[in-house]
Amino acid sequence: MTVTDPAGSSKTLARAWRDLADGYQRRELWLHLGWQDIKQRYRRSVLGPFWITIATGTTAVAMGGLYSKLFHLELSVHLPYVTLGLIIWNLINAAIMEGADVFVANEGLIRQLPAPLSLHVYRLVWRQVLLFAHNMVIYAVIAIIFPKPWSWADLAVIPALGLIVLNAVWVALCFGILATRYRDIGPLLFSIVQLLFFMTPIIWNDETLRQQGAGQWAKIVELNPLLHYLDIVRAPLLGAHQELRHWAVVVALTVVGWVLAAFAMRQYRARVPYWV
Repeated sequence: MTVTDPAGSSKTLARAWRDLADGYQRRELWLHLGWQDIKQRYRRSVLGPFWITIATGTTAVAMGGLYSKLFHLELSVHLPYVTLGLIIWNLINAAIMEGADVFVANEGLIRQLPAPLSLHVYRLVWRQVLLFAHNMVIYAVIAIIFPKPWSWADLAVIPALGLIVLNAVWVALCFGILATRYRDIGPLLFSIVQLLFFMTPIIWNDETLRQQGAGQWAKIVELNPLLHYLDIVRAPLLGAHQELRHWAVVVALTVVGWVLAAFAMRQYRARVPYWV
C-alpha cells in the first residue's frame, strides 16, 4: 500500500512559493539584468529601444489610418484605439512567446547559478514592462493630437496594468516549464498567437462587425480571453465605458492561472535544470 506524506507535499509546495518569494527579494538583480538586456540589444544604436517605439508607432498609424477608411470610422477615434491595442498586444504577446523560451534562453545561468527559477521570469516581465513604457510614448503623442476628456474612473488603468503584470508572470512560468519539457510547444504557441491577433479586437471592434453584418460574431469573440485583458487597460485610457464583466473575467483568470503556476512549480520546478 502506498502511503502519501501530506507534510512532504506541503513542504514541496512551500518550496515552490519560497522560490517565487526569493526571486522577488532579489529584485535588485533582475531589475538590473532586465535593463541590461535592453541596453545590450541596442548597443551602439543611437535611438536604442526607441526603434521598437518607432516601428510600433509606424504600424499603428498605418493600420489605424487604413482601417478607419475601410470601416468608415473617425480617425480621431480609431487611431488611439488601434495604437493602444497594438501596444498592449505587444506586452501580452511577449509574455506568451518569450515566456515559453524563458528557461531555455537562460540555460547557462540556470545550470551554473544557484538562483530561484522565478528570477528569470521576473527579469523577462520587467524587460517587457520597460518596452511597454517606451511604446506608451506613442499613445502620449496621439493623446495630445486627439485629446479626450478624462475622469477619476480612468485611474482604473493602474490596477489594470498590475493585473496584466501578474498574469504575465504566471503565463511565463507555466509556458516556460511546459515548453522546456516539450520543445514543440513554442512553434505551436506561435501559430496560436498569430491566429489570436486577428481574432482579438485590436484593429477592429464591435461596431465594425455590425457594419459588416457579422454582429452575431461578437458573442463568439467574447470567448477570447485576450479581449478582456485588452479592454481593462484600453477603456480607461480612451475614456470609454468600463464594463465590470471584463474585470471579473481577468480576476478569475488571474486566480486560476496562479493556481496552475503553483502546481507547475510544485511538481516540476526541480526538473527544469535537467530539461534545459
